[in-house]
Amino acid sequence: MPISAGFTRICRAKSPSPPEGAWQTLPGVLDHGADLSEKALAERFGEVVLPHLGDALTLARWLTGNAADAEDVVQEACVKAHAGISGYAGGNARAWLLTIVRNTAYTWMSRNRPRGMLAVGDLGDLDQMAAAHGTSLPDEDGPEASLIARADTAALEVAIAALPQPFRETLVLRDINGLSYREIAAMLGVPMGTVMSRLARARSLLVSKLGRAP
Repeated sequence: MPISAGFTRICRAKSPSPPEGAWQTLPGVLDHGADLSEKALAERFGEVVLPHLGDALTLARWLTGNAADAEDVVQEACVKAHAGISGYAGGNARAWLLTIVRNTAYTWMSRNRPRGMLAVGDLGDLDQMAAAHGTSLPDEDGPEASLIARADTAALEVAIAALPQPFRETLVLRDINGLSYREIAAMLGVPMGTVMSRLARARSLLVSKLGRAP
């Protein structure tokens, strides 16, 4: 999703000084940097968060289904990221930010969407369905990937949006955001085999929907 300089400035402006103890509630952070200066915090925020705002917007748009809502989610996520930036422990900054964006998106939707719109079915049932299609590593160069790559962009977006939420977010995190299976497993709090099975099922459903598209 394209990101403007104006949106980057908004995220900077909406990132206040972190409240005491806030970094302890965020993923992948430590509390040893609480005494960093405001300048150092701003510099770290610029290095860790701002380069990945495009990916953050992309994930938020797929989760919320709306570009305007995605911007609201990412702005809120920026505030949370800034609150935890003083104790950022290093590692994959993009995965760290996307974890915050994902959690923020679901919190935001629970506040702003009717409960019925958030229902995605029982996760256990979905995992069993995915497991029935095997848990082997999805073939990145197989016929499904080839068909998806050749699909019309508009049809592909509609097909992805129609996937059950757990399958959709796994597909987006892997095939659009490019996170590794291990990173996705850590983000979602599920075994890596579950990530593989959800991804395989998501691609299978996607190909099925594309095949029926006019």
